[in-house]
Amino acid sequence: MRAVFAVAVWIFGLILGLRAQTQAPGTDCPSGASTPQTDGAKATIEPHREVIAVTGTYTPIPVENIDRSLDIIDTRENSLLYDHWVDYLHADPSIDLRQRGPNDVQADLSIRGSTFGQTLVLLNGLRLNDAQTGHHNMDQPIPTPSLERIEVLRGAGSSFYGSDAVGGSVNFITGPPKYSEIRAGTAIGNFGINQQTASAALVRGHWDEQIGIERDFSSGFRPDRDYRNFSAFSNSGLQTALGHSLVMLAYSDKPFGADQFYGDFNSWERTKAWFAGLEQDLGNNTQFDLGYRRHTDVFILFRDNPTFFSNDHISESWQAAIRRKQPLRRNSTLFYGAEGFHDSVDSTNLGIHQRSREAIYVDYDTRALGRFSFSLAGREEFYGAGQSEFSPTVSAGAYLKAGWKLKSSVSHAFRLPSYTDLYYHDPGNVGNPNLRPEKSWNYEGGLEWNQGGRYKANITVFHRRDREVIDYLLDTTTTPSIYRAANIQNLNFTGIETSIDIRLPHTQIVQLAYTGLYGAQQPLANQQTKYTFNYPTHDALVTWQGMLPGKFTARSRVGVVTRYQQDPYALWDFSIGREFRNVRAHLSLANISDTQYEEISGVIMPGRSVIFGVEFLLRAKPH
Repeated sequence: MRAVFAVAVWIFGLILGLRAQTQAPGTDCPSGASTPQTDGAKATIEPHREVIAVTGTYTPIPVENIDRSLDIIDTRENSLLYDHWVDYLHADPSIDLRQRGPNDVQADLSIRGSTFGQTLVLLNGLRLNDAQTGHHNMDQPIPTPSLERIEVLRGAGSSFYGSDAVGGSVNFITGPPKYSEIRAGTAIGNFGINQQTASAALVRGHWDEQIGIERDFSSGFRPDRDYRNFSAFSNSGLQTALGHSLVMLAYSDKPFGADQFYGDFNSWERTKAWFAGLEQDLGNNTQFDLGYRRHTDVFILFRDNPTFFSNDHISESWQAAIRRKQPLRRNSTLFYGAEGFHDSVDSTNLGIHQRSREAIYVDYDTRALGRFSFSLAGREEFYGAGQSEFSPTVSAGAYLKAGWKLKSSVSHAFRLPSYTDLYYHDPGNVGNPNLRPEKSWNYEGGLEWNQGGRYKANITVFHRRDREVIDYLLDTTTTPSIYRAANIQNLNFTGIETSIDIRLPHTQIVQLAYTGLYGAQQPLANQQTKYTFNYPTHDALVTWQGMLPGKFTARSRVGVVTRYQQDPYALWDFSIGREFRNVRAHLSLANISDTQYEEISGVIMPGRSVIFGVEFLLRAKPH
């Protein structure tokens, strides 16, 4: 019935769209695009600068017009103060980076207490999650110089993106370049750190090209924790009479020592990733997307005895989508489309498997009186033998007065088990081919205050009800004990997010942010889980950034984290840089207090690190 309902709404919307075109030819006013810039709310609210968002919405709109919790991180602003794009994610206390090493060395990312498998990672709106295992959600072939910004949608996103977007979604946005330029940088540090970056951009009329390369090497802060990361990315854009075309190509190769990563083993692992993507406008209101991803994972349980136990996984995934927006009247827009996905795995451990799924969606978005906004979306995703999942989202917002906005949303999400969840087996872990998909309902309400961009504050209260959560439970009936994949019936999370941004003279910015989380779960008969109960209950940070005498730019971040049933720990990072005419120099200090801590139980993180680097820049004058 839900599938029939979705198809009926889709066809009905198409008919309405055609009538609207007939009655008002030439009217193309996507909700949140041009109208909010001229309505009463926009006239009375003057943000520091207008930022356009593409995550959690079907069309690019100003971020203040989105009625969901969305964070936009500009990775090109003061980029000399950040060594890697992972550093930017530390600015959001609702993001939990459960790292096994610096940068993106096998890090698990989660949002609002979710597991890593419940977080969806995107590149320009195309899915990057690995079908083999959710552990690879930060193993992405994206060099830092290629990024323009990172958009973080907190809360369910299955109405927009389908499976996996339970706790939230992270969308990496690239280009286009603003200038023709060449950059080359190098850095060194303790623990044998040796880094190189290079990028080149060319802008010529309706065509632009950007290439980025990044290499990150370390001999390790302890035995079997060395790594050698390499990634390359190409971003090609072309504007024609048909519309804008974007072609993306990416590659990465990352071998690393994995001591204690998956248990009491001195393991070793090597992952490689290939990605190709196409975004093609078909006129003003239609877009076609196509993506391909291949990921390989070679795992050796004992590095000093590789013949004892090893795995070789190869996963591939295809995705395609056709999307359309249809203005209905001045402040209302209908969005609808269809998507298809296919993934497969060829593994010495998991076997050979493949699966396909399809989805259709529709969304109605309207705004009234320059003050109120409302969105109703629904997505039906078909998978397996006649199985499907319906994911609706309802969101609304209202400007109470100049600078004050109230917003709320209710949304549903789900996640299909990965191939590792279903079929994996080793001496300490066993999958379960009978696992059921996870399901979740998200509720949130928040208040935003923005005084011209100089002062900004927000507070959001959220609640998530998860069912059939996939995790590993410790089976003590075997010798030795092993973890078995299972569905946990009921997990409820309630939390609060709050932040204050203050812009001071001399381009100084102070940010205070806090996320608190309380989890309640159905009793598990004292069973020990592997991943679910490692979430932060309190995460607070204070960040300062500004200019110092001598034209130096500096940034300081102090964060305090308390994880479930663990002692709190504090981390202090500091970086400083100076720009000259064609040279930029920077010094970064991480974990200055040399805190001994673990973000994943049993995996010790590095102590104090110091990195010094320089970058050379040649930039052409803008045309």
